[in-house]
Amino acid sequence: MPLSEHEQNSLRQLAQALAAEDPKLADTLRGTSRRFIHRRVAALAGLGFIVGLAALIGGMEVGWIVSVLGFIAMLASTIIALLSWREVEVDTPQGPSPSAAARSAFIDMLDERRRHHPEDEK
Repeated sequence: MPLSEHEQNSLRQLAQALAAEDPKLADTLRGTSRRFIHRRVAALAGLGFIVGLAALIGGMEVGWIVSVLGFIAMLASTIIALLSWREVEVDTPQGPSPSAAARSAFIDMLDERRRHHPEDEK
C-alpha cells in the first residue's frame, strides 16, 4: 500500500530535519557514510580475490596467461581491500584501549613508587 501525499511530505520533512540535526547519522541511515562505502569496497575486493584465485587455478588447465591475469587480479584486490579497510579503521574514532590505559596507570604507579622509595633517601 503506497503512502499518501501527506505521509510522503511528513516523511520527507523528517528526513530533512534529521539531516540538518545530525548529518553523520543521516548518512549512516542512508548507507552513504564513508565507513559504509569503504566496507563495501573491501568486501567487493575480497570477492575479486576469490575470482582471481579461481582464475589462477583454472588457468592451469586453460593457459598460463589466465593464471597470470588471475594473480594480477588477486594482487590488485588485496591492495584495494587493505587500503579500504585502513580507511574504515581511520574513520572509526577510538581512544586508547582499556588495556593500554591500564598499562599506562601501572607504569605511572611504578614510577611513583620509584621516586618515593625509602632506599633512595639514604
